[in-house]
Amino acid sequence: MTDYAIGDIQGCYERLRDVLDRVSFSPSRDRLWVAGDLINRGPDSLETLRYIKSLGASAEVVLGNHDLHLLAVALGGHATKSKDTLHEILEAPDCDDLVEWLRRQSFCVYDERRDLLMAHAGLPHIWSVGEAVALAREVEAVIRGDDAEYYFSHMYGNEPGCWTPSLEGMDRWRMITNYFTRMRFIARDGTLELATKESAGNAPEGFEPWFHFPRADRVRVIFGHWAALEGNTGSERFIGLDTGCVWGGALTVMNLDTGERIHCDC
Repeated sequence: MTDYAIGDIQGCYERLRDVLDRVSFSPSRDRLWVAGDLINRGPDSLETLRYIKSLGASAEVVLGNHDLHLLAVALGGHATKSKDTLHEILEAPDCDDLVEWLRRQSFCVYDERRDLLMAHAGLPHIWSVGEAVALAREVEAVIRGDDAEYYFSHMYGNEPGCWTPSLEGMDRWRMITNYFTRMRFIARDGTLELATKESAGNAPEGFEPWFHFPRADRVRVIFGHWAALEGNTGSERFIGLDTGCVWGGALTVMNLDTGERIHCDC
């Protein structure tokens, strides 16, 4: 069995199948770790979502901001945006099943044997692995439970700007969500800067890319979300797999045992 990790697919279904063919991926023997943003902006969000769902236990999926946006539209009463490509999902006969499957996915996945964590935007230096996993499970319980509609109707926002354990309710859930799904630049105290989407060298004053801050552990982190990095973090510990397929770049898959990266140009 081989475990592969893949960056932001964003509805690029044909490129997904192409890159999986290149590594001879078989769900009967292999597993696919999906670093979030399965859907949106690309041409085939419905087929992508159906395919990843069909993999069953052969897929480890974390939620990205675009995946949460679909849930916010379907469950929270939000409207779609002009650049969204979600209508095919929302109008599909299996929409309810797809939404139900998506809301049962994770905010982070941790492999203790490999000391490897996957989250869509990454892992803030202010949290240990144990804290991150516990906080992820906390919000996962919310979106799977009776408070899901309330959560998705109030999910959007940049406040509060910094984590503190005393946060409660929606402020707490939104803060956790933003770290896992929207983070790029962060301050030493954990304050997020959510407006800047450029490369790591364009950090606003007082902020750094989240992976520049030292950690007391040796965990490796797989993430997507930051296409401007083109997969380059300058560290073997922090593995960026969003190489901008939906923007004309490549779709990247990585063998988790060998570290080999395979790219499929779009």
